[in-house]
Amino acid sequence: MSTIAEEVRQRTFGYALRVVASCRRLPDTIEGREIAKQLLRAGMGTSSNYWSACRGRSAAEFIAKLGVAEDEAAESVMWLMLILQSGLRDDAETKDLLQEGREITAILSKSHKTARENRRKVKGKITKPLTNHQFTN
Repeated sequence: MSTIAEEVRQRTFGYALRVVASCRRLPDTIEGREIAKQLLRAGMGTSSNYWSACRGRSAAEFIAKLGVAEDEAAESVMWLMLILQSGLRDDAETKDLLQEGREITAILSKSHKTARENRRKVKGKITKPLTNHQFTN
């Protein structure tokens, strides 16, 4: 595994840990519990799906899992925005966690896009038929 992949792995894991801690501090109300449940799933799903993508199976599975990790990160950002804008919490720690979620979403989005483009290039080279001009020197 590359150094960058390992850094993202650790960063997504740290994000999941921070999401867990943040959810523990949400109010014990009907909306607080529901948002905590949804945020937990999305925040932990970001990390677990990225880790799964890094296991080194097929390229198609890597791209699919990376896409799911990106979606989970984006969803966790939405829940954090809801927490802040609804007034459930409005503190520097939650704002910092929101920023981290946005950065992780951007990283995963770019990685997912690059992986899809690289896959298309490889597939294009393998399946592209030879043309007449390729036979002449």
